[in-house]
Formats: sequence, C-alpha cells, structure tokens
Amino acid sequence: MSVNPVRYNESIEDEFGGIILTMKIKKMALMAVSSLALFTSGDLLNFTNVTTPMTQVASAKTKKKVYKCKLSKKNKAAKEWIAYRESRGSYSVRNGQYIGRYQLSRAYLKGDFSKYNQEMTADRYVKNRYGSWVNAKKHWRWYGWY
Repeated sequence: MSVNPVRYNESIEDEFGGIILTMKIKKMALMAVSSLALFTSGDLLNFTNVTTPMTQVASAKTKKKVYKCKLSKKNKAAKEWIAYRESRGSYSVRNGQYIGRYQLSRAYLKGDFSKYNQEMTADRYVKNRYGSWVNAKKHWRWYGWY
C-alpha cells in the first residue's frame, strides 16, 4: 500500500494548523480570564468591584508621601549643611550621574527622583556608610564629599 506524499504532508499541515489554532484559542481565553481578574475583587463571578468612584481616584492622585525625619537636632543640622553644600538645597539639581538634593547616584535612587525617595535614600545611605549625619559631615569637611 503506497501513501501519496502530497496528501500525507497536507494532513500533517492541517493537524499542525489545528494545534496552533487550539493554542491561540487557549491563549485568548487565558488573557480574557486574566483581564477579568485584574478588574474584579478576585471573585470572577462577582463584578461588584469593577467601578471605582471618581472621588477615590482623584484623592489617590493627590496624595503625596511626606517623609518624616526622625533625627536629632545635631543630625538635622548636619543633614541640612550637607544638602546646602551638595546642591544648595535643590531637589532637581543634576551633576552627571548624581541627582538631587544630596547628589545621590541614579543607582541609589532606582529611577525615583521624588523628594520623599531622595530623603529616605539619603538617610539610609548615611546610616549604612557613616552611622550618622554628624559623621558624614565630618567626612565631607575632611574629603569634600560624603
């Protein structure tokens, strides 16, 4: 019994085409279910959490994080002294790869140049490297950088 090579190839292409079509349908179904999960409260059969009142959206946009500094007076004074020397107190100053009030590198700021992140990152950096802003100021006065 001989098999016609053309028919054999056509049936394989049809079979593979069917598999690809089935895979596409499964992928579309998965995307649809994933999209529903994003816009619901997690219960795919309960759509009560789909809409959000505009007042909640507006208040979420206007809320800004405010950094609460928990430093002593001496450390606050040393922090302000360094900020003045580094950037004259400006959060938007750039000097090559160094950005902001404390002239931190992009790597430390991780792309977030907000005031909140600059303050938080500077405190973390100084605490880990010098222990306190007073020690960082001593280092700055000796070497001209911190």
